[in-house]
Amino acid sequence: MAAPGTSSASSSAASTPARPRGASPAHRLDGIPPTIFTQMSALAMRTGAVNLGQGFPDVDGPASSRARVARAVEEGANQYAPGLGVPALRQAVAEHQRRHYGIDLDPDTQVCATTGATEGIAAALLGLVDPGDEVVVLEPYYDSYVAMIQMAGGVRRPVTLRAPDYRLDVDELRAAITPRTRFVLLNSPHNPTGTVLSPAELQAVADVAVEHDLVVITDEVYEHLVFDDAVHTPISTLPGMAERTLSLSSVGKSWSFTGWKVGWATGPSYLVEAVLGAKQWLTFTSGSPLQPAVAQALTEEADFPLELARDLQSRRDLLCEGLGAAGLPARVPQGTYFASVDVEHLGWEDSTAFCLALPERAGVVAIPLRGFYPDSDAGRHLVRFAFCKTVPVIEDGLARLAAADLTA
Repeated sequence: MAAPGTSSASSSAASTPARPRGASPAHRLDGIPPTIFTQMSALAMRTGAVNLGQGFPDVDGPASSRARVARAVEEGANQYAPGLGVPALRQAVAEHQRRHYGIDLDPDTQVCATTGATEGIAAALLGLVDPGDEVVVLEPYYDSYVAMIQMAGGVRRPVTLRAPDYRLDVDELRAAITPRTRFVLLNSPHNPTGTVLSPAELQAVADVAVEHDLVVITDEVYEHLVFDDAVHTPISTLPGMAERTLSLSSVGKSWSFTGWKVGWATGPSYLVEAVLGAKQWLTFTSGSPLQPAVAQALTEEADFPLELARDLQSRRDLLCEGLGAAGLPARVPQGTYFASVDVEHLGWEDSTAFCLALPERAGVVAIPLRGFYPDSDAGRHLVRFAFCKTVPVIEDGLARLAAADLTA
């Protein structure tokens, strides 16, 4: 009850403390929206819609690796791991790079464990990019790229992959380079388009990097999830690139352990040291009982990603065929978890409006790609669907889409 002589409105106002001047978000966050993945997954939970949006699998990775976590806990791996990562993990990562790509690494100086590839990206950019440095990046891009380049004070120089083919325009790449360019942030296999850069495209990036003395930071989290005749080639294996490439990957996608958040950075010691220099002030270390299990997955479950890729290819085909039948023709991706469609022919003003209406219209959630193209309008009408779900979930989502009126 309000005190005598005061109104309830003034009492309510008085009970709400004024926000301190320092309570507003720092300007380094200006223009960076909340991640679209959180927003759309919450929408799926709230509406009970089939979530064909966020890229996490519905089935966990190898049982033997999950059992290794439990054993690590019982063996006492419950305190801080070394900042670089436990030796077994670093050795397993080095062996993985040698076995698959012929890359020789010193696990003590050229491998660093990270809290997923997302922290690897953050630490790489914070540890290497000075304010004003330009970073060439393939657009559309995973939203953490935008956030972390801005937080590091860098300047984005986008090179746009345009629908429907999503191939690299080499002339546009060369035009993006200026005297202030220091880095190329590469992603192949590419999220969200599913493009796997060809040997000619990779060579074009390498030529530009060598010519202009650039460092390449490459996100390769989907390295094993390629389909048909597509082949992933690390750009660090090209002539002149080993000494200027920092490679990032993780166990999350290829071994279906996205929640473990264990990744790694590899490359020349001076680039790995820059990652560690930033990482030590972010998480310092994480996942002590998970790291031995990731080492086990890399060594004892080395064939799991190959089997997963074969299974994903069949689910990709199921999704793309079903989307086409529902009036949403999709470009068949070469890799990753995702297929993209253009909804302009359905009369929608943009993909965000379409995706916000989709749970009510069809009981399905997808991801609008407009936010993945912040520097151009090329993604205005593009929508991403995920096929890393079980066949029954995909079939349920497709049946709902086929039965719905999807026109604006």
